[in-house]
Amino acid sequence: MLRVVLLLALVIPAQSFAQSAAGHHPGRAHVIPASRPDSLEPKEPGQAAFAAIQEIVGLLEANPRTDWSKVNLVVLREHLIDMDNVTLRAEAKAEPVDDGVRFIVSGVGPVKDSIRRMVMAHAATMNAVGGWTFSATETEDGANLTVRVPAKDRAKLSGLGFIGVMTRGMHHQAHHLMIAQGGHPH
Repeated sequence: MLRVVLLLALVIPAQSFAQSAAGHHPGRAHVIPASRPDSLEPKEPGQAAFAAIQEIVGLLEANPRTDWSKVNLVVLREHLIDMDNVTLRAEAKAEPVDDGVRFIVSGVGPVKDSIRRMVMAHAATMNAVGGWTFSATETEDGANLTVRVPAKDRAKLSGLGFIGVMTRGMHHQAHHLMIAQGGHPH
């Protein structure tokens, strides 16, 4: 008897969920019942840049001191496009230099411009953090990023590669909020 009760407890909510999902019609708003547990609601908005902007909008709306006359989500969106271009479309080659690596990062069209903006800004932001030195120069096809590290961090630098180096520093989230609020974090 206990098994039957447990089975029904599992099947009825699943069947109810399937029926409500099957009843959804494109073009018509789908209302989720208020009694439905949060654990059954999707949490991901479906696309990373959209999610980042959605998170910033939530923070701005929750802050009663937000100066909406300075908010500029267009600039944040453009920055997220740069991040996407560099992460997914740039070509990066590594060549050893004394105490580190030079990353030769290239792309065409808008990717080239994204590389220049991202690499130059990241080098300026992260230079000297944790004893790592960063220098960057623009090139015809993008930018070169030279990273020199203490001997103890050479294997780490090698393992991170270009994109890992670009992700270092938990400044990105605060940086996005500053951009959205009309600031110039670089």
